[in-house]
Amino acid sequence: MRQPGHIEVADIFREYGNSYKQAHELPLYQLRAMRSIEICRTKELGGHIDKCDTCGEEKISYNSCRNRHCPKCQFLKKEKWILARTEDLLPINYFHVVFTIPAEINPLALRNQKTIYNILFRSSKETLLELAKDIKHMGADIGMIGILHTWGQTIIDHPHTHFITTGGGLSPDGKKWISSRKNFFISVKVMSRLFRGKFLDYLKKSFISGELKFPGDISRLQNEITFKEHLEPLYKKEWIIYSKPPFKNPETVIEYLGRYTHRVAISNNRIIKMENDKVTFSWKDYADNNKRKEMELDAAEFIRRFLLHILPDKFVKIRYYGFLGNRNHKTIFKKCRELLKAVIDKPETNKEDKISWQELLLDLTGLDVTVCPFCNNGKMIHKEKLLPERCCSP
Repeated sequence: MRQPGHIEVADIFREYGNSYKQAHELPLYQLRAMRSIEICRTKELGGHIDKCDTCGEEKISYNSCRNRHCPKCQFLKKEKWILARTEDLLPINYFHVVFTIPAEINPLALRNQKTIYNILFRSSKETLLELAKDIKHMGADIGMIGILHTWGQTIIDHPHTHFITTGGGLSPDGKKWISSRKNFFISVKVMSRLFRGKFLDYLKKSFISGELKFPGDISRLQNEITFKEHLEPLYKKEWIIYSKPPFKNPETVIEYLGRYTHRVAISNNRIIKMENDKVTFSWKDYADNNKRKEMELDAAEFIRRFLLHILPDKFVKIRYYGFLGNRNHKTIFKKCRELLKAVIDKPETNKEDKISWQELLLDLTGLDVTVCPFCNNGKMIHKEKLLPERCCSP
């Protein structure tokens, strides 16, 4: 058994992944994700050797897999994304709205991820855009960022979207900025009813068009009458929409967003131990005053739950809507700044691409990776590139 705090998802995959793959038929995108996580920062991906120009000591660094589901590859991606988003901040209120689908839809979502998650995004964003544009609520065209999460604290399936919306927007003619009420966005009940209707309508259309698949345990739902009967109670059920009070300031919005944008189903620091074919991890019980608890699962069940949240290839989990997603974003955003008297003199730059990971790490943590870790005096100079191990095999 490894010491607590040193267990990683990669260790669990290496130990139990092969037996799990043999027992289950997995789609290619899940197999690729598992493999990427297993070999992340190992000699199989290659790397480089640095040598200190003072003491002569050498250090080997292996490459990251860069898979978006890898717990080790998200920190710098997240920070670069946050840095780029700072240019989209306005001196206004921002709200956080969460849209959740009922548990009855989860089995269908797991077997139709692209279709159901796209419906979730579409229903969420249309609900916000239409209600904000309605003169009874705000009468403005807002901007927003949507983020998909598919898990809860115990890594079970729990699809929901997080939306950060501007507390106000442009008037229909684009000549005036209209602010929302200071501490109130739109009625949760109104959002819930509209979201529910939209989601179920799009779901029915997907059934009629033949987009939905019904393998295994949900095969009975491919019958039209059974499908309609399954959905009928959901029209009377209250769908959970959560709306938080506005953020204290625009800068807090970006810091807050960083908690959601590049998360994976479980971080390595939550894994406590791996022994006797069991995995133990910590979780927060929101229903019990946010108490920290421990959960033990069979290793196979842990892997099953983790794989529930591997998204299909090319599925976009962070999306931009309203004036933040418009093709003319820069022009419209410039107009917003002018109306809010928040014009900046310097032109917009893509900071996300221009800053190196070494510079970003130094800025965030104060750690200069170019300083020799052995003598703490010299500079580490690139000496040799290491090819991926599998490229060198016959």
